[in-house]
Amino acid sequence: MRRAAILLMLLVAGCKDEPDFEARYDKAAEEIEARAKAMDADIAESESEAAAAAAGEPRSAPTPKIEPGGKIPRVSPEPLPETLNPTNPPPSSGE
Repeated sequence: MRRAAILLMLLVAGCKDEPDFEARYDKAAEEIEARAKAMDADIAESESEAAAAAAGEPRSAPTPKIEPGGKIPRVSPEPLPETLNPTNPPPSSGE
């Protein structure tokens, strides 16, 4: 009897309706469109930063952008300005 109940539960759980082609296509199209908009925004931002750098304006700190799905894209670190590079500490006296 237990085997029959377990088998019945497995059959019911396995009978989920999978989304049809149209639903999967629409979902993929929305994701692609969201990624394209994010790329366009990144390009526009980098162009405005390049224009600001050419005009001699200071750069603002990059703000992390959250992609759809909660993912935060990786950002390469920027080098410190020469005035902020760490220096070596004075040598120890050995005490």
